[in-house]
Amino acid sequence: MTAPDDAAEMAISAAGDDPWAVLRSATRARVALGRAGDALPTARELEFRAAHAAARDAVHSPLDVDRLRADLDGEVLVVASAAPDRATYLQRPDLGRQLAEGTTLPDTGADLAVVLADGLSPRAVHAHGPGLAAALIERLPGWSVAPLVVATQARVALGDAIGAALGVRAVVVLIGERPGLSSADSLGVYLTWDPRPGRVDSERNCVSNVRPPHGLSYAQAADTVATLLGAARELGASGVALKDEGPALPAG
Repeated sequence: MTAPDDAAEMAISAAGDDPWAVLRSATRARVALGRAGDALPTARELEFRAAHAAARDAVHSPLDVDRLRADLDGEVLVVASAAPDRATYLQRPDLGRQLAEGTTLPDTGADLAVVLADGLSPRAVHAHGPGLAAALIERLPGWSVAPLVVATQARVALGDAIGAALGVRAVVVLIGERPGLSSADSLGVYLTWDPRPGRVDSERNCVSNVRPPHGLSYAQAADTVATLLGAARELGASGVALKDEGPALPAG
């Protein structure tokens, strides 16, 4: 039988054989991949190519509107941006910020609109949008919420036009973030008080990397956004005027 002191020494020795092991265990980033001659090992090269393919697929895969509507509770409105297709959306970001011509939405006079937008990763919206939307609305007692809106070929600023048309005081856009090589399904949340076309990024607040279990959980993100919404209502503004003063996320 190995004595406790001997076991500890063996663990230290094993870690010493690979000083990058602790760092690799703490991040999904590609660190200390090793090498074969002057190149990456074959396994690491194949992993990179697979991750790159997953990121490209996340950008180009279409949003399944019917599937997403089925995963959402209550009335759901569907809109599209002025970008007629995915290729145009990627080449003309300005069109993704405008509603398609002829779009009509009801003037709800509600406190809040929640928009689920495909953005650059429809996969992220399918995976995390319904869960996060439900968690957020649960945390907003006393807020009137307009019907959920699903937006296709959408950029963040499309939420401003949607919010203005719905006549709401605030809009929260849940949108697929630009995929990375370690995260093809990360969801971002953008909050804008008094939404209207022409708002700029400095007038929004962002909570990013909603992607359990590797990123923020739905509960963590919803708590933060609900707190920001309450502060925005008191302040009458969002963006650089509004700071997230909540506690830091726990380690581990």
